[in-house]
Amino acid sequence: MRGLLRSLLPTLLLLLQPWETQFQFAGPRCRTGPLDLVFVVDSSRSVRPFEFETMRQFLVGLLRSLDVGPNATRVGVIQYSSQVQRVFPLGAFSRREDMERAIWALVPLAQGTMTGLAIQYAMNVAFSVGEGARPPEERVPRVAVIVTDGRPQDRVAEVAAQARARGIEIYAVGVQRADVGSLRAMASPPLDEHVFLVESFDLIREFGLQFQGRLCRKDLCAEGGHGCQHQCVSAPGTFHCACNPGYQLAADNKSCSAVDHCSFGNHSCQHECVSTFGGPRCRCREGHDLLPDGRSCQARDLCNGVDHGCEFQCVSEGLSYRCLCPEGRQLQADGKSCNRCREGHVDLVLLVDGSKSVRPQNFELVKRFVNQIVDFLDVSPEGTRVGLVQFSSRVRTEFPLGRYGTAAEVKQAVLAVEYMERGTMTGLALRHMVEHSFSEAQGARPRALNVPRVGLVFTDGRSQDDISVWAARAKEEGIVMYAVGVGKAVEEELREIASEPAELHVSYSPDFSTMTHLLENLKGSICPEEGISAGTELRSPCECESLLEFQGHTLGTLESLSQKHILWG
Repeated sequence: MRGLLRSLLPTLLLLLQPWETQFQFAGPRCRTGPLDLVFVVDSSRSVRPFEFETMRQFLVGLLRSLDVGPNATRVGVIQYSSQVQRVFPLGAFSRREDMERAIWALVPLAQGTMTGLAIQYAMNVAFSVGEGARPPEERVPRVAVIVTDGRPQDRVAEVAAQARARGIEIYAVGVQRADVGSLRAMASPPLDEHVFLVESFDLIREFGLQFQGRLCRKDLCAEGGHGCQHQCVSAPGTFHCACNPGYQLAADNKSCSAVDHCSFGNHSCQHECVSTFGGPRCRCREGHDLLPDGRSCQARDLCNGVDHGCEFQCVSEGLSYRCLCPEGRQLQADGKSCNRCREGHVDLVLLVDGSKSVRPQNFELVKRFVNQIVDFLDVSPEGTRVGLVQFSSRVRTEFPLGRYGTAAEVKQAVLAVEYMERGTMTGLALRHMVEHSFSEAQGARPRALNVPRVGLVFTDGRSQDDISVWAARAKEEGIVMYAVGVGKAVEEELREIASEPAELHVSYSPDFSTMTHLLENLKGSICPEEGISAGTELRSPCECESLLEFQGHTLGTLESLSQKHILWG
């Protein structure tokens, strides 16, 4: 125990000494002008604990002699051994007290001596703008102070030369066992001003005084008479003028003139160029919008907004727009809505893709799209009936044809549908539609009533099962099929699902957000041109009049076929 106390005694005595008797740098606080200063501290195993404590106190003492602040001296500290550790970057602290606290909390790494690695880190990372260094164009001096006590275990000459070429001024401070050749290879010229070798860590204070003297040369900007119109930037022993953002230094290197970025002729603006402090900016004439490339202009399509209110189609006309309705429907007095689809009765089943590739936010857009289809239908038990089926790896009937009797009820049920995710079994969904969705048990009207049956498949990708059998079966069953594809939907599959001609029964949109334009095709197609009109009474096929009508129609058809057969024969 006594031996342990005896070995710790020098360290305890050093720590118990008042600061003023250890590292106090005389004179007023050093005002150097803007400066980015990074200390690169050797904390290898050769630096003994009480020596590292002396180095820590030296750093704190030197900090107290500097004019620290965001617009004055910014300070960063890194330590190294076999690896490099950032203690705090240049932009971390603006108060000296915070820097001192971080230095006191520093724990030595106690491994090898990779000085070259530390210089490379300082060059590429510590002096980067992201770490708080000021941009090169501000011409703020960058100074690195390397403090080491041994010979580097890696090469330093080449990386130090690269750092100096990037404008970093390097001071090399060697203590005790430091290799003088390595110090000279690292330091900036003239070497007699940038290389310091002291016999022990206790004598490192001598370097601190000399370094303070070098940094605290006369501030020529503070002296006045520099003649700079905007800013004077001081550097040790010299100064230069700088301009505020948006201005450039004139030929006299003192006055500043506004930069006309548009005069350079390289802005490539299609319409107008506006010079700003940050550079040229393109502007479009009234009625046009700037495209994402920041240069081209496009006539404003007012219909791209969500507030035009057109029920069917919006057409931009210069600075205005107008609404259109599909053929057979008329624009109402409000100039936006169209009269309802009352040409006939329809049993409509919608098959909606709920696979993982659709994604939740897009599934909400699909539900809104479905409700826009419902808006132009005359939904009622005697008119159009609507059913909805969602499919992914399995199939789920959200609501059958016979459940809801009004458009409001259908739309509310659509909004309540929950997204399934998983796979894309389109073939399974078509089979479900054929075998179940158009059954009388699900609310479909009997075939004898000749109510058109319409299926609309909405998908965004390739099916994971075969669709050919049940796509063909659906059309054999007399179901008029429409296919709506979005994004990565496969055209061949859409055409196989849809009825002929494909041009009238297949719709595609590259993006979910723009698929509303498909309503133009669907609204004109789903309303049947033939069928039972809204005012026609639905009669039982077993009634006498119905049987007579059926018999007459059948005989007429057979006679027509017989005539054709005779002609062909």
